[in-house]
Amino acid sequence: MTAVVPPPAATVDAVARNRVRRSVRRRLVITVLAVLVAAAFVVTLMVGRTFYPLDEVVRVVLGERVPGASFTVGRLRLPRGVLALVAGLAFGLAGVTFQTMLRNPLASPDVIGITSGAGAAAVFGIVILSLGGTAVSTVAVAAALGVALVIYLLSFRGGVAGTRLILIGIGVGAMLNSVTSYVLTRAGQWDYQEALRWLTGSLNGATWEAVAPALVALLVLGPVLLGQSRNLSALQLGDDTAAALGVRVERTRLIAIVCAVGVIAFATAACGPIAFVSFLAGPIAARIVGPNGSLLVPAALVGALLVLVADLVGQFALDTRYPVGVITGVLGAPYLIYLIIRTNRAGGSL
Repeated sequence: MTAVVPPPAATVDAVARNRVRRSVRRRLVITVLAVLVAAAFVVTLMVGRTFYPLDEVVRVVLGERVPGASFTVGRLRLPRGVLALVAGLAFGLAGVTFQTMLRNPLASPDVIGITSGAGAAAVFGIVILSLGGTAVSTVAVAAALGVALVIYLLSFRGGVAGTRLILIGIGVGAMLNSVTSYVLTRAGQWDYQEALRWLTGSLNGATWEAVAPALVALLVLGPVLLGQSRNLSALQLGDDTAAALGVRVERTRLIAIVCAVGVIAFATAACGPIAFVSFLAGPIAARIVGPNGSLLVPAALVGALLVLVADLVGQFALDTRYPVGVITGVLGAPYLIYLIIRTNRAGGSL
């Protein structure tokens, strides 16, 4: 019988040191990201046609009456900033959930057709049904959930294979984009402008009524996703390995899909499908955090930072004001091309 030889003490110490370094790096990255998100949020409240100093902004947020600032900051900038924060967190969290679960960086909701479903439904509601406000948001949420269910059922064959789900999702998304284009050809001038503003992804005209459902969805479903982080990380090793480690694979996948789709559906209903945030947040977080550990929290923070900074750039850094979705689209499209090329050469992992 062959005796089991324990690893040398030096090897054990090296593994322990690497684990500590990775843990320290992870905490440091999360802390820096949180500070940057907070700073970008504060800048969003301070700058505009009129600049308000930090002390006045803090007083307004605390409920004090400040002439001028109470209306501009409290009624205009604060809902916009909170919506940017909530939407960024939601898009980043949902995107990296799909990418982790399916082990493919292309598996984000805006690539596999879920946001296309919300967009097609919203355009149909605006142009054909003459809906507005809360009704459009409700239709968009229902459509996103329905499209996700259809994609899941079509890709289920004794389990869900990531590649099959992605390909079916891309096909469904293409069909829905065609529906959107057709409906837009029948739109009047006003409806066309409203539908296009919604499709682009915009924080203009943000209100607390739009923010509230997205915030509630994030607060309710976000912790459920975070509670599945260990199981989602196990799924990256493959379904068989995850099952051997005690993970209930299909149950975990179903919970993750329902929660991620719910989070992104309400965020999309509030501000439209802000392009590529859910697609970019996970890979960026993976690069700066490094290997091992869940990417849910870092990706959510990266998503929030992307939306906040892109909104500031779209409002103030260029000659013309652009919706936030235009700026994120400019950033995301080249990265999508690069990622497709890299994935084709080296396989699909974050």
